[in-house]
This record gives sequence, C-alpha cells and structure tokens, in this order.
Amino acid sequence: MDHDDIESLRQRHPAWRLLRAGNAPLVLSFLGSYFVQDNRGAVPVGELTAALDDHLYVLNRMTDGDARYPKQPRDYLDDWAAAEAAFLRRFYPVGDDQVHYEVTPAFEKAYAWVQSLVGRPFVGTESRLHTVVDLLRQIVHGTEANPQVRLTELLRRRAEIDEEIAAVEAGKVALLDHAGVRDRYQQLAATARELLSDFREVEENFRLLDRAARAKIAAWSGSKGELLAELVGSRSDIAGSDQGRTFQAFYDFLLSDARQDELAELLRRASDVDSVVADRRLRTVHHDWSEAAERAQRTVRQVSEQLRRFLDDQVWLENRRVFDLVRAVEAAALEVRHQHPAFGLEVDQPGIAISLPFDRPLYQPPLASNVDSLIPPAAEEDLPGALLLTQTFVDAARLAGQVRSLLPPRSSALLEDIIELYPVEQGAAELVGYLALDDEELTVELDEFAESVVEYPDPADPDRTRRARLPRATVRRA
Repeated sequence: MDHDDIESLRQRHPAWRLLRAGNAPLVLSFLGSYFVQDNRGAVPVGELTAALDDHLYVLNRMTDGDARYPKQPRDYLDDWAAAEAAFLRRFYPVGDDQVHYEVTPAFEKAYAWVQSLVGRPFVGTESRLHTVVDLLRQIVHGTEANPQVRLTELLRRRAEIDEEIAAVEAGKVALLDHAGVRDRYQQLAATARELLSDFREVEENFRLLDRAARAKIAAWSGSKGELLAELVGSRSDIAGSDQGRTFQAFYDFLLSDARQDELAELLRRASDVDSVVADRRLRTVHHDWSEAAERAQRTVRQVSEQLRRFLDDQVWLENRRVFDLVRAVEAAALEVRHQHPAFGLEVDQPGIAISLPFDRPLYQPPLASNVDSLIPPAAEEDLPGALLLTQTFVDAARLAGQVRSLLPPRSSALLEDIIELYPVEQGAAELVGYLALDDEELTVELDEFAESVVEYPDPADPDRTRRARLPRATVRRA
C-alpha cells in the first residue's frame, strides 16, 4: 500500500475513525462486551439503551466531580450509528416498527486489533507450525493429478498410522505436555472467535448485495425481464464465488447432526482438560456459529423477498395501465358518439334479403315427457368392515418428536435431510404432515424459488418407489 491509500483509509475507514475518537474506550468496552463477547445480533433500541445506561452509571461513579460521560445513552447510540461514524448499524427489521442496532464489521476489526495489543503470558508457535504444514500438504497433495504420487503419499501416511497403533498396543502412549495443550487451545479459541467475526463480514457483503438490488430496482426504466435476469445473475455470481461456496460448505457442515454431535463432544472434552483455562464461550461456540450463519442466510432471503415484491408491484402497475387505456378508449367513443365520421366505406351489395312471414314454420306443441322424481331405495349390501381400518392417520406428535431429536434449539435443517434420516412410512400423507406442523417451537418455511425431490416407498407396494416434487422446505426450531 502506498501513502495515498493509507491516507484514504485513515480519513474514511470506520475502524480507523473509531481508534481516533475521543470516547473510543467507551465504544470499545461497551459494544465489544455486549455484542462481540456475547455474540448478539440485532437488538431493539430499548434493550440496548438500558444496557448502556447501566454501563455509563458504573463508569461515572468511578470519577470524582463531573461525570466522565455526561450525554444520554440514546444520544451516544445516535452518534455511533451516524453515517460519519458507522460503528453501529441502525435499521427496522421486517415486520417490526422498533429501531434495532447491531455492530458493523469495521467495529469488529478495531476491537480485534485492540485485543491483540494486550500482552499474552504464553505465546505458542508449535501448533501454528503444524497447521501451516498440514495446510501445505492439503494444497500440494490435493492438486496432485498423478495417481502414483498420491498412492505413495497415502502409503506413507498409513505406515505412520500403523507405527502409532503398534506403539499404543505396546503400551507406549505419547501424550501432549502442558505447553502443547495450552498452545493448541489458544489457537483453537482464537480461530473460533475469528470465525464469528468473519460471519459478520459475510453478512455485510450479502447486505450490500441486497442494497444494490433495491437501488437498481428503484432506478430501473427498462423491461422487467432484463432486470430480473441481471439480479438473478448477480445472485448466482455471489453464490458461485469462492466466499459463497465456502460459506455454503460451512453451513452444510453445521446442519449435519452427526458432525454437530461430534463437535459438541470434542469441545466438552477439550474444556475439561486440566492443563487449560477453559473459555466459557468455547464450549457452546458451535451454537454461536449456527446463529451467525442463520443471520447471513436471513439476509440472503431478504434479496429473494425483494424480488418477489418487485414482481407484485410490476403486475399491479401493468394492470392499472391496462385499465387506464380501456377508460381512455371509452371516453373517446363517448365523445364521437353523436358525430358521424367524415369518411365512409362503400360495399357492393347485390340485393336486399327479404324474409316473408309465411316462410317461418307453424307452431307445434311440445311433446309431453314422463318425469319420475322418486329415487328407488338402494339395495342392501354387506360392506367389509376392514375398510374403516385402511384410513391413513399421521401422528403429528411423532413427526415433531423426530424433528426435535435432530435439531438443537435455535437451529434449522432442510426437510429432505430430515426425511433421509427418518424415511417416510405413510406416503404422501406423511409429507403433508411435515409441511403442516403446528408447534410452538417448530416452524416450516417454503422457498418457492427452489425445488426439492423426495423419494419414498409406496405404502401399498413397498417394492415400488414414488417421487414427490415440492418447494424447498426448511424446518426451524426456536
């Protein structure tokens, strides 16, 4: 970076502007502990104002004489959310009339840099060296196209594993010392916190896409098809980019029930090791990841909703235009109703068609018809009683229990993934039962722009497989 680039960042970047602010300690201490440390998303203005009021009360009591921070909490929030500061983002969520606040990625960068200034009593380098070597191996061997070279590497790794197995069977178990455990745990905690910060930046990038789509729709003067093609193309470019693919892969990992259980068990066992001072947030950091990823997905859904509203508005405008044209034609016809046109059209007519009265047939009375309005009684038949037992009953409580066994609180999963773990037993009726789940904790959202195909065995013929096409359904647990 040259001198002009650095000067531009110093003048315009919100993170650098925050570090230069006079009340930077107040901003970093309050917003850092409230949003970053506790991993909070958007917060209503009343709740945030109350928390800031308590924080200011504690700080002002520590000073003698005049208050160190004399302004009201709401005034501080307005200053931090202003365009010239941009430490907070102020907005109205969909379906809510109360202002919400959340921190920006620029604030997280400044907060992370200030945290890095604090001296650490222990700085480990061994685990990072192993991480660098492992990443280099993945890059080199993952791009190797020669099968013989890859086979040689796999055999070498298998030999190392065989040697370790033989050593363990002989009673020689190599354990990490206290320094190695602390080194790896320190790197684990730093990487986990960086992931949360990265999710906020990914969410901000998707939000910029949504803002660009809204601005393009507001200023568009061309055809509707061209605008939709451009917007859908930009959405596909984001989803197909390196950032979009890695984010989707990470989100799919979080949706896997087996991987979530494994991750939770590893975090629990790592926190119970005596050699480390366990971070209380690290034990449940995978839930924080899920919540941050859900916020990013929610921003993506807002782009789709914006496109849907645009289509509805355009259809209404086009219908109104048709009605205006029809009224204009009617008004023009009424104006010239009593005015004969100055021009005419001549048609060659050989003669006048004459219809004589006697050419019409004489009256004939209609034929009488016998109508029997009595319905004969139905013949008595012996109906098999087994027909009453062939009706399909779908137990909604059983379906809700299966979903709760898969989804932890504040998480979601695709319906096709749930069906893959719990196969359909009662055919299409069970699929409709999933879509009609009515529970306080469980909700089902349908994406009309995506489609999923579900295969299930025919209840009448188990050897026969049926296939159902339905909108992509996402089951969420509160």
